[in-house]
Amino acid sequence: MGIVVGYLATPEGRAALDAAVEEARHRDLPVVVVLSVRPDEPEERRAETAAALAQVRDELDALGVRHDVRQLQGGDVADDLIGTAEEVDAQLVVLGLRRRSPVGKLILGSNAQRVLFDAPCPVLTVKPAG
Repeated sequence: MGIVVGYLATPEGRAALDAAVEEARHRDLPVVVVLSVRPDEPEERRAETAAALAQVRDELDALGVRHDVRQLQGGDVADDLIGTAEEVDAQLVVLGLRRRSPVGKLILGSNAQRVLFDAPCPVLTVKPAG
């Protein structure tokens, strides 16, 4: 069991990670951080991603939060999050969402929408502060 969080090194990813840590502490569960990369990702971008994940591991270690950090190569974010949630029997999936215009609010991003509809557990969506 755990809290699965979709992570990117963005304000939305940061908000999701912070919310996942709070939920994990409240529920006494580990955090499973998932970052999906496309198979054709440039090497420079892969290095940036590896550095960001190392920083996340260090931060979670410093906070004393049990965790598993996964960099998945499938490239389909929704499939990676749903599959991980099923694999670890997640109690919660946490996603960071971008702020959207009034028209954009009518259409949720396809990855977020798929996770909301197909996740095997509740999904918490968060936005960055400000």
